[in-house]
Amino acid sequence: KILKTMNKYKISTIGILIVICSTVWSCKAPAVSKEIENHQSPKLPENFTNIPNSGETQNSGLTPWKQFFTDPNLVALIDESLKNNQELMVTLQEIEIAKNEVMYKNGKLTPTVEGKLGAGVEKVGRYTSQGAGDASTEIEPGKEMPDPLTDFMGGITANWEVDVWKKLRNAKEASVARYLSTVEGKNFVLTNLIAEVASSYYELLSLDSQLDMVHRNIALQKEALRIVKIQKDAARETELAVKKFEAELLKSESEEFSIKQNMTETENRINALLGRYPQTIKRDGSSFMNLIPQTMYAGIPSQLLSNRPDIKQAELELKATSFDVKVAQAEFYPSVNISATLGLQAFKPSYLIKMPESILYSLAGEMSAPLINKSAIKAEFNTANAHQIQALYEYDKTILNAYLEVTNQMSKIDNLDKSFGFKEKQAKALSESIEIANQLFKNNRADYMEVLMTQRDLIEAKQELIETKEKQLSTVVAIYKSLGGGWK
Repeated sequence: KILKTMNKYKISTIGILIVICSTVWSCKAPAVSKEIENHQSPKLPENFTNIPNSGETQNSGLTPWKQFFTDPNLVALIDESLKNNQELMVTLQEIEIAKNEVMYKNGKLTPTVEGKLGAGVEKVGRYTSQGAGDASTEIEPGKEMPDPLTDFMGGITANWEVDVWKKLRNAKEASVARYLSTVEGKNFVLTNLIAEVASSYYELLSLDSQLDMVHRNIALQKEALRIVKIQKDAARETELAVKKFEAELLKSESEEFSIKQNMTETENRINALLGRYPQTIKRDGSSFMNLIPQTMYAGIPSQLLSNRPDIKQAELELKATSFDVKVAQAEFYPSVNISATLGLQAFKPSYLIKMPESILYSLAGEMSAPLINKSAIKAEFNTANAHQIQALYEYDKTILNAYLEVTNQMSKIDNLDKSFGFKEKQAKALSESIEIANQLFKNNRADYMEVLMTQRDLIEAKQELIETKEKQLSTVVAIYKSLGGGWK
């Protein structure tokens, strides 16, 4: 007997040890990738390189957009786009989806409580173990169990996963970070939308100026054609000169329709941003060439971390992936679940009110842990780890791109300012040369080719001057966007 007892004790001890060892083995979760632990993000420079006023904290990106843009027509367009743009509306719904996800994950932290009502009937076969057993049982007269057996039940059940390893809380924190990330995504959409509307508006003003320039050139070329025809009639010029002037006039008239097509497409691009069908864009392009680009201040690079929504979005996404890794780690640990039921149950409705005989209750706890075939859990963990590494490099890349954008755009506006000054002098010199060439042509001291080439040079110079002005204004908008302006 003693030997049998000892053998039983040994077997029970071995069984317990096996369970404990298996549970401990299952609780060993992989560590976070060393690539995350050893990673060092490139240090953000203290100042922007080769930028005037670098090191000053004054930042144009902090200016609200209604103060930054002073054209009332442009302000009205931006305001309408913020109300009706479809992409912005889609982004707002993404925020709602993320908010609901947070509520769902928060609900998983609390017990699930359900109310239950049930009714059923059961007829057991006579020649079964249960039916034979009922027949052999002696029941007192008047207290026989009904056949078929009915069952009525009403009560409350509760289930709760105890968040021992913070798996549920970390899942909630990941959802919160992603919700905040969608908010920053919305802010980034705002910044891009405002910049796109403003750039398209300045492009439209530029096309207005180009069309006006073409109309003036057509008038001048018609006058030149009239003069060369008179000179041909006076035998001072040939038919070749007349045809050359006619061809130049036709070229300018053709250019007019090309510009009008570009204007239509630009107007419709703005209408699309405003979420409306094609209509004329209200504007005043008469003073386009007199517009002076704003003086832009880049501030210091560290301000980009708080001003640019895309950087904050990338940072929050990185934070969310770090919580995802913790959730994946917790899958290796045992989960603890508690369930409870409290209610009334009887085979006759009239018995439900008899207490305490009809009272039903239960309370159970359960712990489960993965033992065999953990490859799926490992795969989930490795995927979460890879997403975190990916988000880390995405964050570094976003900061680098932001710094380069500001540096490139600030350098561009400086070079455009200098280029515009020279092009303005070039156009003025060519305008004066046109008058001289026409006068010499009338006095038969210059041939028609000199007049034509001078006209072409002037048209090209004016065209480049208008395009440079448009680039100046669009670059100012690009700097405002790259500094994180517009969403506040």
